[in-house]
Amino acid sequence: MTLIVRNPATEEAIAELAQAGVEETDAAVARARAAFPAWRAVSPADRARLLRRLATLVEERHEELSRLESRNAGKPISGARGEVGMVAQVFHFYAGAVDKHYGETIPVAGGVDVTFREPLGVVGLITPWNFPLNIASWKVGPALATGNTIVIKPAELTPLTTMRLGELALEAGIPEGVLNVVVGKGSVVGQRLVEHPDVAKIGFTGSTEVGQRVMQGAAATIKRVTLELGGKSANVVFADADLERAAASAPYSVFDNAGQDCCARSRILVERSAYDRFLELLVDATRKVKVGDPEDESTEMGPLISAAHRETVASFVEREPVFRGETPDGPGYWFPCTLVEAGNDDRVAREEVFGPVAAVIPFDDEADAIRIANDTPYGLSGSIWTRDGARSLRVARALESGVLSVNSNSSVRVHTPFGGMKQSGFGRELGMAALEGYTDIKNVFISTEG
Repeated sequence: MTLIVRNPATEEAIAELAQAGVEETDAAVARARAAFPAWRAVSPADRARLLRRLATLVEERHEELSRLESRNAGKPISGARGEVGMVAQVFHFYAGAVDKHYGETIPVAGGVDVTFREPLGVVGLITPWNFPLNIASWKVGPALATGNTIVIKPAELTPLTTMRLGELALEAGIPEGVLNVVVGKGSVVGQRLVEHPDVAKIGFTGSTEVGQRVMQGAAATIKRVTLELGGKSANVVFADADLERAAASAPYSVFDNAGQDCCARSRILVERSAYDRFLELLVDATRKVKVGDPEDESTEMGPLISAAHRETVASFVEREPVFRGETPDGPGYWFPCTLVEAGNDDRVAREEVFGPVAAVIPFDDEADAIRIANDTPYGLSGSIWTRDGARSLRVARALESGVLSVNSNSSVRVHTPFGGMKQSGFGRELGMAALEGYTDIKNVFISTEG
């Protein structure tokens, strides 16, 4: 079977690929398994050198990769450039981390006890369509740094930059079989990776629903899993905040990447005494978001990924919005920036829309804000806007979320851990914490008794 890859902004086919099945997936796992002994034996200095070379190649191909990502995922070119820049930073970071992930020596009676960080073996990586190359690098970087070999399955809708990454890895000198890219359906290739007895771990980013199936499938062979799943994050704005700054920032915390972001602060919680003023500022700021051609340097929001996804997003707008923006005429899977006044029990506030729709919800006081923010099965990211430093710490400790920002909507940094709580998943990506998810601890006792 063939896979047609389309540009979401034009609906035109940009690639036609052969889809892998179980047989091709098994062959990729066999290649990765065969390559593992030699790759784990590569010295830390040499592994670091290869990762730095891969980072340099990404930098040298920056514009090529950015344009490919923009065409395949419908991203504004400015955003795609930023993401590809982060990919290079990720590989540079893990090149520097290779020789800094140590074991320990532990004093014990009768001898010395030491621990070693051992690679797991073959890891299966399953990545999403919303940040294809960026999230691939978050998994590939620490997996390679710790001596694992990889089979990666990119999303069917956006495989092109991950395929290119596989080519660049070979060009960087990473041996054949160490990084294998397999393009196919999640229900076939992804499922086979989850079930395969020679795959030691699954690193998955995607919906909570699919993450549940990954966990169930991994149980049969006791696979380790790292799951970065859905989110319904709160953007909590107190009356004492800098309302102008918070309102100016809020649209980009939801509508960046057309809202197709698990970190999207799509529940905007506003203290009731400041609600009317903030809503007025928010509507004005949202009206300024430029939606249009991703190749235009000034575009801030592009289309959704597909026609089917556009229908799903539209189903969440069940009442007249307080604001609905404009979209280009003609082809493309466009959806307008949309603000809806809601209660936290409404569907638009309960479920992950994964599109440019934000629910604006009032709260009465600090306790009420915490209650509403935590009243969700998710716990990925969120923001707190206040000038009260003590309050910011109280609320940050009380919120059930893995990544929080105070007076900011930024969630992701290369050198800090990223991941969720509750049904947003477990395990951490990025930073030194990610290395732990790709290694086992081996304990060795050495007797000193004569």
